[in-house]
Amino acid sequence: MSSTKKLWLGLAALLAVSFAALLWVGSEIHRVMPPIPEKVVTESGQVVFTKDDIQTGRVVWQSIGGQQLGSIWGHGGYVAPDWTADWLHREAVAILDGWARSDYSAPDYASLGKAEQAALEIRLQEMMRANTFNEAAGTITIDDDRLLAINNVSAHYQSLFSNDPATKSLREAYAMKDATVADADHRRMMTAFYWWTAWTAVTERPGKEITYTNNWPYDPVVGNEPPSNLFMWTVFSVLFLIAGISLLGWHYAVNHERDEDPKLPLTDPLAQVKVTPSMKATAKYFWIVIALFLTQILLGAMTAHYQVEGQDFYGFALSEILPYSLTRTWHTQLAVLWIATAWLGMGLYIGPAISGHEPKYQALGVNVLWVCLIIIVVGSFAGQWFAVMQKLGLENNFWFGHQGWEYVDLGRFWQWFLFLGLGIWLVLVGRCLVPAIRAGGESKSITTLLFLSTVAIGLFYGAGLLWNEHTHLSMVEYWRWWVVHLWVEGFFEVFATAVIAFLFTKLGLIKTKTATVAVLFATIVFMAGGVLGTLHHLYFTGTPTAVIALGASFSALEVVPLAYVGFEAYHTYKLGKATPWMQRYKWPILFFTAVAFWNLVGAGLFGFLINPPLPLYYMQGLNLTPLHGHTALFGVYGMLGIGLMLFCLRGMKPNAIWPEAPLRTAFWALNIGLAGMALFTLLPLGIMQLVAAIENGYWYARSAEFMQQPIVDMLVWMRVPGDTIFSVGALALAWFVLRLWIAPRTQPAKVEGATESVR
Repeated sequence: MSSTKKLWLGLAALLAVSFAALLWVGSEIHRVMPPIPEKVVTESGQVVFTKDDIQTGRVVWQSIGGQQLGSIWGHGGYVAPDWTADWLHREAVAILDGWARSDYSAPDYASLGKAEQAALEIRLQEMMRANTFNEAAGTITIDDDRLLAINNVSAHYQSLFSNDPATKSLREAYAMKDATVADADHRRMMTAFYWWTAWTAVTERPGKEITYTNNWPYDPVVGNEPPSNLFMWTVFSVLFLIAGISLLGWHYAVNHERDEDPKLPLTDPLAQVKVTPSMKATAKYFWIVIALFLTQILLGAMTAHYQVEGQDFYGFALSEILPYSLTRTWHTQLAVLWIATAWLGMGLYIGPAISGHEPKYQALGVNVLWVCLIIIVVGSFAGQWFAVMQKLGLENNFWFGHQGWEYVDLGRFWQWFLFLGLGIWLVLVGRCLVPAIRAGGESKSITTLLFLSTVAIGLFYGAGLLWNEHTHLSMVEYWRWWVVHLWVEGFFEVFATAVIAFLFTKLGLIKTKTATVAVLFATIVFMAGGVLGTLHHLYFTGTPTAVIALGASFSALEVVPLAYVGFEAYHTYKLGKATPWMQRYKWPILFFTAVAFWNLVGAGLFGFLINPPLPLYYMQGLNLTPLHGHTALFGVYGMLGIGLMLFCLRGMKPNAIWPEAPLRTAFWALNIGLAGMALFTLLPLGIMQLVAAIENGYWYARSAEFMQQPIVDMLVWMRVPGDTIFSVGALALAWFVLRLWIAPRTQPAKVEGATESVR
């Protein structure tokens, strides 16, 4: 049996086992997820909240931006508090203050001695951690002391989300606009949802001494401390990482032969590709990439500045028109949209180039899909504006407004539209690739993998359609990470790996047989950690401890292929300088080299910093998360999207003389700017929050008291140099693309007798 066939069988077996395990975990989450009661009642029978209050309150929370304004269970924005941790601590302190007054005649709990405080904390933990859910009746029972505390915290939240002058300064600290929730009854119901998320975080599972959220968030006052299994699985995570990298290093040393470098052709093989009408039509995709990228940067500047001024943008009351939750929504959504558009454009361009086949009406399909993408962006953004401004109505929010889930915020109608658009893309790319697969040849395996990853990209976005408006929060998180992790970090990565392998083989940089084995092996390594590594996002979302065990073990393996990419980076760069005509591809290859660097730093170093269970217990939702997010999402996927775009532009304009200055500026400014925002703001601020969380509790690290310190303001302002340099790089890239069409410099074509295929 050939090595290629063995790798295909290994990949199939790996995916079958991994997805079987992932689906089993989903069934376990559904079985043990925290219950939503029909009623919350006092011991005397007074109804506090109903199931409808909790569920409608969640819809209200989603309509104002959901995870884009603060967070729930640690997932979401970073300026406003984590509402789960904030409510939990406020409720606990309110109960303790009441007992201090009634039992000790003291003004509050903080004024008591340590012995009295310890006694009250033990009493508090016995009360709050006890599970009083009656499954038969569907009720949660609380005592009158807790009811009084709930009413106090609820009153605070109802004031905060209104335009009450008493909480004006706190709204500014949280970057909330006045009257975030205009309807008083909606504010009351939203507090029911916040209370339920806090109840799941402090209430122990039946028969266990661990809460529904595995004792998260850290708050020693209520007895939430890291359980022992977090320590154990963190150790296993580190061991898996060391073992994986060691095995990969051994494999690389044994199988990688540097003297196997092929003899480079005398002329550029890709220059012979006939650019078909549909390939030319993809140019507009890259224009949109630039437009969306620049818009994302502008919205990112607004979002970051809100952390300093709260409701204003350099004195202008911007929150009345574009509040923080909306600018952050669009900023995060555009990050996915412009990168995905670059990759989709690359797929449409590379299909006919691989097969030499231009199917009938292919150019029309490319143009129709482009129009669909424009409609989706404009339509979904408009719906989100109406939702956050509370002009849409709860009955329309789920379908046309703001779903409130970070990275999948768009309304369900627009989700379906995008899913159908991806289906069109799959058909357009597939009808080009299938003839090439049928024709066979050395590149058949690479083309097949490219086609299968295209199918996966088209279909796996459908995971975002598997929850409904009132699906349990734990199950929404489960399916949401199928989209955010598996779709973006999994199958797009396989797609990019196959595309790059194809390009490098056709350029003569790598032998086809070597590339085929390498790309299949890399895919196996990616998927080994990537599929079950999804679970590291779900440690504290109402899931069983099996999630921690599997997530910790396999998320560690996600770092392993990043080391493999690092091994190849310098070698690729060296090949890029091996022959004069390779200078045509200098900048795409440099961007691929940058991808390798940020893979190691952003995805690897900063990713593993927060992935193991014990570190994540303290770090989830702190600024160490966007440290990983920015350096991995842009550093890896953004840089890769730019590199792929440049390859396509080189093919579309084969005789264009590329101006070096704007590309050099773009490359270095984007990399230096990204490093600046990471090292001068996100890393030091995240470390400060981590220390605060360990010393005082997670709630404090996310509180206005901590986040409004002068040093925090200074660190936020220190983003300005890095952000400015980054913006210069983006503008230089935009200027380069613009010049290719409005003021191109060309040289005579050197290649005659162009062929229609590079297969």
